Amino acid sequence: MQVGDRITFAARIHPSMNDIFDKIRKDAGPIGRHAKQAHGYFAFPKLEGELGAHMTFRGKEVLVWSLNNYLGLANHPEVRKVDADAARDWGLAYPMGARMMSGQTKYHEQLEDQLSDFMQKEDTYLLNFGYQGCMSCIDALLTRHDVLVFDSESHACMMDGARLHAGKRFMFQHNDMDSFDKQLEHARKVAEHTGGGILVMTEGVFGMAGDQGKLKEIVARKAKYNFRLFVDDAHGFGQMGEHGRGTGDEQGVQDQIDIYFGTFAKSMASIGAFISGPEDVMMYMRYNMRSQVYAKSLPMPLVIGAMKRLEMMRTMPELGAKLWEITHALQNGLKEAGLDIGNTNSCVTPVYMKGGVPEATNVVVDLRENHGIFCSIVVYPVIPKGEILLRLIPTATHSMEDVKRTIDSFKTVSAKLKAGEYASESIATF
Repeated sequence: MQVGDRITFAARIHPSMNDIFDKIRKDAGPIGRHAKQAHGYFAFPKLEGELGAHMTFRGKEVLVWSLNNYLGLANHPEVRKVDADAARDWGLAYPMGARMMSGQTKYHEQLEDQLSDFMQKEDTYLLNFGYQGCMSCIDALLTRHDVLVFDSESHACMMDGARLHAGKRFMFQHNDMDSFDKQLEHARKVAEHTGGGILVMTEGVFGMAGDQGKLKEIVARKAKYNFRLFVDDAHGFGQMGEHGRGTGDEQGVQDQIDIYFGTFAKSMASIGAFISGPEDVMMYMRYNMRSQVYAKSLPMPLVIGAMKRLEMMRTMPELGAKLWEITHALQNGLKEAGLDIGNTNSCVTPVYMKGGVPEATNVVVDLRENHGIFCSIVVYPVIPKGEILLRLIPTATHSMEDVKRTIDSFKTVSAKLKAGEYASESIATF
């Protein structure tokens, strides 16, 4: 009897049962339903060549605005030398095992100490990955008696962390302090009933829209509502504040952030993450974060490489200065051209247009094939129907010539979109 026969036999015995694959084949999800047409071009594209502002896509050189390589460290010669030397000296396996068991080294501890000093926090715990680390941190912080209050546009890793929480959770409208106050009132009543505490969760810089979380307004409510604040500053670390210390430093409230989460995947152009906060809380995390207790330690080349990147962030302010020079030129030029970049007050640069998914794909094809501009496309269900978001990520490796070319291209495609030249019944195919 074949496997398929056994499934059929089980279904005959239990007619109310379904094959779990059935629902997948019937409903691939709002984005996945376009997978056959989108895969390899709009989704899962292959950018080739040296990481930087100019790469190759489908055999053509393109100007790339979709790499979170803010400071240009991904291919910096000093970084590449340190990475290569560390890989030669240590290999990719060292250390083996989770840190609690056999994966602890003095270099992991040195990096934590350096990050603590840089972030102006008592202690830091190094994480092997950002997404799972953020989820696991939230899970470890909360019991079923505690209450979670979080921004509606929090990153997916924070949303998944919220889903792990067995207690009450309240979501406030994005950066809306009236909504925040209402949800805090609900949270306080629940916490008083359960005997738990309140954790507020937001981002330093929101990765899609580029606006900063209202950290100053949030911490101003701490005395009244007695909550702790968790800030995911993945996009703020390295680009905001003095020497890239982050959005809390930018807004003057770094000392009021109880748990600061940063990642190496953006400005530091690597893999890994960290949380910084009170020493006793960080020690608790070392023994209670399941994603770290039961997972392999961060490999040595990534640890050594992260220390080099952190050193460059602290000692080479010209990298951040170049990033902001490009950012200001790009954002000011787009606005002067009549394009809508929303409320960004960070390096993240969204360009908002009107149209459906088919129109959005035609805009992207025109940009890539005729203008040689590669940027990320965001459509429904990530943003409302009828909206198109093209996200540009400036870096220190871009030039003023790149900026001018991009602005001219966006002016052209925007005019064509408004004239109806991209109208279509189906998405573009390749």
